Amino acid sequence: MLIKKPADIRPSEITSRDNYLDRRKFMQAAALAGGSLVAGDALSAIIPNEKRAKLAGIVASQYSTDETPNSYMDITTYNNYYEFGVRKEDPYRNAQEFKSRPWSIEVSGNAEVTGTFALEDFVKPYKLEERIYRHRCVEAWSMVIPWVGIPLADVIKQFKPLSSAKYVVFQTLLDKEQMPGQRSRSLRWPYVEGLTIAEAANPLPILVVGVYGEVLPNQNGAPLRLIVPWKYGFKSIKGIVRMHFSETRPGTSWEMAAPHEYGFYANVNPHVDHPRWSQARERRIGSEQGTGLQSLFSATKQETVMFNGYGEHVAHLYDGLDLKKNF
Repeated sequence: MLIKKPADIRPSEITSRDNYLDRRKFMQAAALAGGSLVAGDALSAIIPNEKRAKLAGIVASQYSTDETPNSYMDITTYNNYYEFGVRKEDPYRNAQEFKSRPWSIEVSGNAEVTGTFALEDFVKPYKLEERIYRHRCVEAWSMVIPWVGIPLADVIKQFKPLSSAKYVVFQTLLDKEQMPGQRSRSLRWPYVEGLTIAEAANPLPILVVGVYGEVLPNQNGAPLRLIVPWKYGFKSIKGIVRMHFSETRPGTSWEMAAPHEYGFYANVNPHVDHPRWSQARERRIGSEQGTGLQSLFSATKQETVMFNGYGEHVAHLYDGLDLKKNF
């Protein structure tokens, strides 16, 4: 199978990685039960609505990999977003007219602070951070992506989950008019994903609002998506409209669709094969020439690393858990 560049991408849209500012301390915010988050610093995150708008005040992250990122074209034209179609090029082709504003996020469940928050209020208290993360898909392909977002752990803290909250559940927008893939029966809609509260409180996951220093494109999950870098990509839910603190483990979309293929934990584990392919090796998209989409079958193969290479940060979360049974 050849991965082809869509005909309507101009060379000027292929962006190289910029270097950003030194890391600074994250803003702390006070959450108010009246339905807004307030911070007093003028450098708080502001997310523009215009396509490819530059994001201001980005700080670098201590968690970034030093691997070379994929090109902007790789990242934005070859991805999974089933709400816009099942083929890798469908999100780019079908999401261009998606309206991501106004946007709000409902926070519910076992937490002291709940309510419905406008996107601007939801992200405003936090500094934007660039994290260059490896992205691993179950189809045995990978990329390196310079995401821009806010640490999920900081967000979770502000809503003050109760001790009874064992899981954090996320839900995608349900809008069959804008999202043609939701008219199919490929999955149960809306898309649902979840993490344990310990996973959500780990410093690695981020709520993403941008890529390559620019506002997040529609096809990559605008205006708000999750990235959990040690897990397979389907855990990184896009178009988030709800965050729920739950006492019980949720049924997640791919787990419900094919429980023998996709488990709740979805940790990158080279010792557990997908029923239809091996997970022991992966192909780095765009790795042959460093830019532009290449054939999936000509991309360089490399050994898959446990937890996608983030084991030092997350292995302790699964002490005593059989990761072959709990895949």
